Amino acid sequence: MNTTDRRDFIKKSTLLGSGLAISPDYFFHSSVNDTIKVAVVGCGGRGTGAAIQALSSGKNVKLVAMADAFQNRIDDSYKHITSDDATDNGHIRDKVDVPAERRFVGFDAYKKAIALCDVVILATPTGFRPAHFEEAVNAGKHVFMEKPVAVDPAGIKIVLAAAEKAKAKKLNVVVGLQRHYQTVYRELMKRHQDGIIGEIVSASAWWNNDGVWVNPRKPGMTEMEYQMRNWYYFNWLCGDHICEQHIHNIDVINWAKNAYPVKARGTGGREVRKGKDNGEIFDHHIVEFEYADGTIMNSQCRHIPGTWAKVDELAIGTKGSIKFGQGIISDHKGKVLYQHNSENDPNPYQVEHDELFDAVSKGVYRFEDATNGAHSTMISILGRMATYSGQIITVDQALASNLNIMPSTLSWDADMPVKPDVNGEYAAAIPGKTKYV
Repeated sequence: MNTTDRRDFIKKSTLLGSGLAISPDYFFHSSVNDTIKVAVVGCGGRGTGAAIQALSSGKNVKLVAMADAFQNRIDDSYKHITSDDATDNGHIRDKVDVPAERRFVGFDAYKKAIALCDVVILATPTGFRPAHFEEAVNAGKHVFMEKPVAVDPAGIKIVLAAAEKAKAKKLNVVVGLQRHYQTVYRELMKRHQDGIIGEIVSASAWWNNDGVWVNPRKPGMTEMEYQMRNWYYFNWLCGDHICEQHIHNIDVINWAKNAYPVKARGTGGREVRKGKDNGEIFDHHIVEFEYADGTIMNSQCRHIPGTWAKVDELAIGTKGSIKFGQGIISDHKGKVLYQHNSENDPNPYQVEHDELFDAVSKGVYRFEDATNGAHSTMISILGRMATYSGQIITVDQALASNLNIMPSTLSWDADMPVKPDVNGEYAAAIPGKTKYV
């Protein structure tokens, strides 16, 4: 097996998916003399950025296929990836080989792109992630997928099942919770795991800032096109901002606790996010997440311009605390036990691709991020269910609900489950009235 090359490693991964028995040892022999073919599914800003980072990983990588629901997104992404802005003396542009016949458009475009690659980047709006991840794993592909990984419990179950298949096939899966690849977090967690602050007894997580873009409705758009163009404001695509962005902070506390909350209670609503183009999501959520040992994670996420901003995490232990944003560990008297200097740290968005493609190029199985990504996503969804309903909800109750908020049909003229009223406005959840369990 010493002569097995990386191409065989990838090929055998695919064969394993078809049910053929392969010795596990096979996967740990490879060479780096072959080209790693990459496809990007979802060619918006994050997909384009991830593609550039993959091509900048220093490995023999080539972008061979692109897929998106919209032609203009592929065109804009391709133009940017091959532009002087993205390239350094042509080293990225030379790694792009995506002729027109390999730029796939439509709801099923992902299947055509995944079939052509060794590693797929999944960066569409979140609602599509479970189906796309399942397709990639079934096809035996290594995966980089953005967070969160689902918008509802039904999607979480699909991702968890696919994650088990990926483990069995030894497919590397990296999820874009980039703090796991950020030096300061790794250094702080290493010291925490060595016991520097003792047992965590309380924690806080924040994502409070002004909010994000809005894409107004344009004449001629179907309801499906409008919602997909303005995807951040619809739960079946985004999951609300407690999932889309606050998951980063929730995940850090889960990482520090080495556990996931078992129940949640909270409040939330819409103070300023009330326009016709603001869809159905809240602009603030305040949640108490409770772990099995009784520890509370106090969680805040708010999108209201003109208010104080904070994106950070805090863990308080029996012997001290970790202020993640400042990179400081101190005891309860204020003595600094560790201070991280991030001045020369690498970009974590690049590191996650550097490490993924290093593993793939060497034919080694190193990354199984999907399970944690699914569980931290589920906790974010649990928080949304708690604030929308105003009820205390357990993880078990949430999963048992089998809540599925995806449209039954994906087509431009689909009958959408969420529609505007006669005034062009969308109904939002009402705590005390909205039911989940």
